[in-house]
Amino acid sequence: MSNRHFISLLDLTSDELKALIAHAIDVKRRLKQGISHTPLQGKLLAMIFEKSSTRTRVSFEAGMYQLGGHAIFMSPRDSHLGRGEPIEDSARVISSMVDGILIRTFGHERVESMAQHSCKPVINGLSDLLHPCQVLADMQTWIEQRGDIAGASVAWIGDGNNMCHSYINAAIRFGFNLRIGCPAGHEPNDELVRSGGDRISLHESAMAAAQDVDLVVTDVWASMGQEDEQEQRLKSFASFQVNSAVMQAAQADALFMHCLPAHRDEEVSTEVLESPQSVVWQEAENRLHAQKALLEFLLAGSI
Repeated sequence: MSNRHFISLLDLTSDELKALIAHAIDVKRRLKQGISHTPLQGKLLAMIFEKSSTRTRVSFEAGMYQLGGHAIFMSPRDSHLGRGEPIEDSARVISSMVDGILIRTFGHERVESMAQHSCKPVINGLSDLLHPCQVLADMQTWIEQRGDIAGASVAWIGDGNNMCHSYINAAIRFGFNLRIGCPAGHEPNDELVRSGGDRISLHESAMAAAQDVDLVVTDVWASMGQEDEQEQRLKSFASFQVNSAVMQAAQADALFMHCLPAHRDEEVSTEVLESPQSVVWQEAENRLHAQKALLEFLLAGSI
């Protein structure tokens, strides 16, 4: 495998994604049992963070260490990325010195440009358009809990944001049906919705989207960079909180996921977040294991 990138879930085939998650589950088992697994000895990952993070940074840095490699953290404050150097130039230089690049940024075009000009694999750690690493962990969590997700129904409730977009891609690759409940004016990208065909449906209320689904997913109402919209969004999304009434509209054994951090009693009630149906802590931990499998897949060329 030569220079594969992970910009979107669609960069991998359905079979590759399923194999990757199966390997992530095995990697997790080995770690829990204290079995050493270090296929990335001597490998370096450059981590470019133009957007701050907790889970993405900790999981990738810990993952590289556990796999025997090393991660180099870079922010605009301590690199020429923050002083006007074009992303194309940075990509050429950085990729000549490391084995892979993780970038977490704002505009998706910066991720695409990094991949276009890098001679090593590039991973999208988050952009304004997509968040594929998180949804990879979500799919691992579902498979651990329930097995194959093909044919299941999933409700996305809230903003039609990068997480919603990656759930559309996941519906395509994993074969589930996605019911999206968003307030008017906050719907997901039209082109991405159309790409999902009949698997994707839009609904005008949280209750309608959650009807009889097997999994309910949400995210914060105002993402990083949208803080000035906070008050307006609180009003627009007020009826889209995932609470016990919404969960009761879903299947009795439906699971709840949230990529975190959560604003308790805004997009999700504390009651739901802390309920037995919530798998958010397992989901968060699986960022580590899913990304370790991804790193091995991209940097070592096999899983």
